[in-house]
Amino acid sequence: MGQVPDIAVFASGEGTNFQSIIDAISDGSVRARISALISNRSDCGAVRRAREAGIPSFHFSWKKESEANFRNLGSVLADLNPDLIVLAGFLRIMPPEIIAQFSMRIINTHPSLLPCFGGMNFYGEKVHASVISSGARFSGCTTHFVTGNVDGGPIISQAVVPVLDEDDPESLAARIKEVEHQNLITSINLILSGNYRIEGNRVVRL
Repeated sequence: MGQVPDIAVFASGEGTNFQSIIDAISDGSVRARISALISNRSDCGAVRRAREAGIPSFHFSWKKESEANFRNLGSVLADLNPDLIVLAGFLRIMPPEIIAQFSMRIINTHPSLLPCFGGMNFYGEKVHASVISSGARFSGCTTHFVTGNVDGGPIISQAVVPVLDEDDPESLAARIKEVEHQNLITSINLILSGNYRIEGNRVVRL
C-alpha cells in the first residue's frame, strides 16, 4: 500500500464540511490524513473541531495589510507540502502566490451550481438569497479547482436540490448542506485517485 496522501484544510466557520472530511477518514471512506487546519479566525468552530480531533491548526490574519502573513502562510504550506488543499467553507480569497505554488492542488466547495451565483460578491446567505430572488427552481453545490478566476476553476462535481416556493435563505442553505458534505467527499476521492483529466472547464472521470 502506498503512502497515505496529506490534506490541508482551510475553514472559516462552524466547520461542518471540515468535520465531514474528518469523519470520512475515520470511517475509511477517504484514504488520507489531515495534516493541518488553517483558518483566518482563531475562535471558530472549525478550530475547535481540529483541537478535538488532535489536528494541528494555524491562524493567519487575512487583512489586506498583512502581506507578511501571506509569505508565512506560503512557508507553512511548503513545509506541510500537502497532496491536496481543500477550502471547506473558507470565506477569503486565496492569494495568487499560493494558487501558483499549489497549482491544481487546491479545491473549493461553493453553495450554488456554478457558474451561476459565484464570484466575489457571492458567499454565505447572499448566495441563497440571490438564488431565491432570481426565481431559479434548482440550486445545489459545486466543488471546483481554485484558479485566479474566483469560483471559476474547472468544475469537479455538483449536487442539485430543489428551490421550494416557501424557501428562505436559511432553509435553502440547510437543504444544500445535506448534499454538500457527500459531494465534497466524492470530489476529494476523485482528485486523490488521479483518475481524471481536465477538458476546458470540466473535470472528466477516467
